[in-house]
Amino acid sequence: MNPNRPAGGIRLSNVVSPNAREEEIRFLEQLGIHYAYTWCDKLAERYDDMARLRDELLKHDIILNNIGDYKVCKSANIHLGTPDRDRDIERFIRMMEVINRLGIHVTTFTWEPDQVWSSAGEYFTRGGARTRYVDVDELKKAPYTHGRIYEKEELWENFAYFMRAVIPEAEALDIRLALHPNDPPTDRLGGIDCLITSMEDYQRAFTIANSKALGMEFCCGCWLEGGRDGFGDIEQGIREFVRDDRILITHFRNVRGTLPVFVETFLDDGDTDMYRLMEVFYEAGYTGTLIYDHTPAFTGCGEGSVGASDRSRETAYAIGYIKALMSAASRKYRA
Repeated sequence: MNPNRPAGGIRLSNVVSPNAREEEIRFLEQLGIHYAYTWCDKLAERYDDMARLRDELLKHDIILNNIGDYKVCKSANIHLGTPDRDRDIERFIRMMEVINRLGIHVTTFTWEPDQVWSSAGEYFTRGGARTRYVDVDELKKAPYTHGRIYEKEELWENFAYFMRAVIPEAEALDIRLALHPNDPPTDRLGGIDCLITSMEDYQRAFTIANSKALGMEFCCGCWLEGGRDGFGDIEQGIREFVRDDRILITHFRNVRGTLPVFVETFLDDGDTDMYRLMEVFYEAGYTGTLIYDHTPAFTGCGEGSVGASDRSRETAYAIGYIKALMSAASRKYRA
């Protein structure tokens, strides 16, 4: 075991492909990453594949500590209460059984039937790096995506139905579910109300679940997008939900602007002092995983560049920046 792995505190994590090759895993090792997560299609049927990935990562001193099936964890059938929701809930439970067999105890889900919304076209930030841009007023002109309006109370009923089905199974399997907020955290998109857009929404979700099996992905990006009129004060949110042992995963992301218009930026180039946020996580005693999230894509790096993003470059940049913040903050707040 590498003696340089942090014995406690925040666990810096990065995504890994479900079929990762040696080169990809070694890249994470070179970055000093000791925790990883992945998304795997048909996870309930792929225990052997995921066991191989887990074991290969361990050879490089990396723990696979969060895994999920994108289509199951983000199922519109479950969110909207379609006739196929019981089938997908059963798949969710089978997925948790495989996660338990792998010795993993966290998975992720959202309540976004149409996933993350972004404005059309290309947008660029510092140095011509491609990034995500959102103009909610433009997005709200989109037609219904599922044929009609789904109001928030109906979605809460569907959420409660899901919780009644999966929470007892999650408790029995020692699995915790990290609920991600809506992105962007507005009121309605495509005719469907957004469920998780405020601290009060999270508190209602925890009350419905009535179990510590339900936690959250604390998405700094979503929190900052909404501004104080959305989720409210981000430092207060960090402290409150760490104190309540709800934050299982943190998405570390900076933006410029708040709803109705914002753009995602490099960590050092947005409206928020990300070092201050890192300080707050350490002050609060956070010990879950932290992941860089939605960083702009590097392009045009000179002769030989094909003009496309090389994800290793922005990954290395973001991880290096975060590690520096963690090092500075952890020294300041080390007991």
